[in-house]
Amino acid sequence: MAPKAAALVLVLLAISGSRADVNPDEVASVIWKYFTELGSNAKDTVDQLHQTEISKQLNTLLKSNLQTVSAYAEDLQARLVPFATELQARLAQDSQRMKEQIQRELQELQAKLAPYADEVHQQIGTNIRQLQAKMSPYAEELRSQVDRSAGELKRALEPYAAELRERLQDNAESIQASLSPYADRLQQQIDGGVESVKQRLSPMADELKAQVEQSVAELRRGLSPYAQEVQDGLNRQLESLTLQMERAAEELRARLAASSEELRAQLSPLATELREAASGDAEGLRQRLAPLAQQLEQRVGQTLETFRQQAAPFGDTFGKQLVQRLEEMRGKLDSGAAGVEDHLQLLEKEVREKVAAFLST
Repeated sequence: MAPKAAALVLVLLAISGSRADVNPDEVASVIWKYFTELGSNAKDTVDQLHQTEISKQLNTLLKSNLQTVSAYAEDLQARLVPFATELQARLAQDSQRMKEQIQRELQELQAKLAPYADEVHQQIGTNIRQLQAKMSPYAEELRSQVDRSAGELKRALEPYAAELRERLQDNAESIQASLSPYADRLQQQIDGGVESVKQRLSPMADELKAQVEQSVAELRRGLSPYAQEVQDGLNRQLESLTLQMERAAEELRARLAASSEELRAQLSPLATELREAASGDAEGLRQRLAPLAQQLEQRVGQTLETFRQQAAPFGDTFGKQLVQRLEEMRGKLDSGAAGVEDHLQLLEKEVREKVAAFLST
């Protein structure tokens, strides 16, 4: 089996095997990444995917792993491979077709907007300033939420350092007996704190995404009077802009979640080290614990400060990304030249829609 085909199967199984409901967007992300990589790979990889024996192997793997997952698993395994191979063939054709269509539409749009170049520039400039004004409070709120979350978690963990120092005054047997429950409580506090951080920050991405949609809608209303004869071309460009901005919002969500998990990964070893210290002999216990007791508060503080410095600027970075997208669109309307990303993003949208329609059946 081709490595990429095997990778596709494994990821699909990881997604599908974990729960009864298959998330179309997750599956679409896997398939789009797969075909994007496949498009730049050797032709024999594509040929292998179409071979009957490969399809049989994929079907066998899917059937053996999905048959108990949900009521439609058997149908899914029977249809996924033909769907994937057909989709790959369609993408190869649709990619060139869409590239030519977008280039043609953009050139027509540029020609129609040329007499209104000043007005179009002014309209997009106004939209950029409005977007910056809207993003600024959200960026500041995100920074504030990161600072507040880091501060609350730090205060929640501070008593553990004091408690550990107090425990060193007890006899070795007492310390050893109580250390494991203490480490469990510390880990629970870390996990609870990190989940609280994620719950506080995640809605920010949704709010920013809503502002993106509103901004594009306002730009559409502002430009429509100048592009009445080429609405399809304008809509295509605005659709591409929306996809770019929505992707930036999803990247922001992913970065916030990743930073929160990194925070957990940096703090959890503290509890692990305490458990390891408790597992040794009682005689050297104080000697092993003393450095931990001295460093616990400092290490917590340093870890949370690193998290704060990394996550706090995410909102500003997101705002700059959106402004850059608008500037790029203004440049395309001036030149009539489409970029590679335009047709790729719209192709990806088609893939997601096809996957969603496939899974919905």
